[in-house]
Amino acid sequence: MTTDSNLAPLLERFFTQRLMQQRQVSPHTISSYRDTFRMFLKFTQQQLHRPPSQLKFNEIDAPLIVAFLNHLEHQQKISVRSRNLRLTAIHSFFRYAAFETPDYFVQIQRVLAIPSKRYTRTLVRFLTRPEVDALLAAPDQRTWFGRRDHAFLLLAVQTGLRLSEMTGLKREDVILGTGAHVRVIGKGRKERCTPLAKATVAILKTWMREPQRGDDQVLFPNAQGGRLSADGVHYLMVRHCATASKVCPSLKQKHVTVHVLRHTMALDLLQAGVDRSVIALWLGHESVEMTQIYLDATLAMKEKALAKTTPLNGRQNRYHAEDKLLDFLNSL
Repeated sequence: MTTDSNLAPLLERFFTQRLMQQRQVSPHTISSYRDTFRMFLKFTQQQLHRPPSQLKFNEIDAPLIVAFLNHLEHQQKISVRSRNLRLTAIHSFFRYAAFETPDYFVQIQRVLAIPSKRYTRTLVRFLTRPEVDALLAAPDQRTWFGRRDHAFLLLAVQTGLRLSEMTGLKREDVILGTGAHVRVIGKGRKERCTPLAKATVAILKTWMREPQRGDDQVLFPNAQGGRLSADGVHYLMVRHCATASKVCPSLKQKHVTVHVLRHTMALDLLQAGVDRSVIALWLGHESVEMTQIYLDATLAMKEKALAKTTPLNGRQNRYHAEDKLLDFLNSL
């Protein structure tokens, strides 16, 4: 243990020793935590007028962290959910600091006591089958970019892979023979294999015969042959949604992302009667309970459940109060 009050070496050890060596977290988690502390240190520099490398650990207290979170929410206009993710990264660092700097126990406990904010959970967004068909037909398959985008969209909506999983796919991750599937390393460095439908296999076979760009074996490369960025995927989504909305106007009201396609696939499986435990394995969820959000997503499933119930007697009777006091309260 150490009682060194300098923040810089403690934060560096948190990333290199705790996250990378001991916990072996995914590159996605490293990037998320890195971005949190970059924003926090820039905010701290403005508040304390000290460069980050000269900060002392005891200066990073609960009021400063709460001010940072409020700044993100009210000035930067991030969502409550994103605010809570930033707080999760800070909490993780302070749990590590509790072992490394026990002299600051009280300060650390006050930071760990900062609660996450509650928020209203919205229904998951998804596409209907006509909307999916219109989106898949939008790319111009006479061009290289159109063929790439069509294969990308089809694979995304059929497998439900996350954005980082889609852009990180290599050609070697796709098996197109007997038992065709795609292999990914998802959250928590968990490997999973997702089966491919015959139509998807046919499109991928055609796509993989295209002249390869770049030397990185990326399945869906950008124009230079490198990995597609999040901005690149956003651009192709917006462009093709605009085209598809001319055929299917309901798409104009929807913000379509790779995650929306993931939700769409999950709901298709659920409506087809696939067990939630299988859907959880398919999506790479940590637990079956995470698939609960899909049960509330579609009105059609609720109406189908309602049709199986016995109709209630809806006959209306006039209400008569049994007591003058109750009558008074009911009149308020």
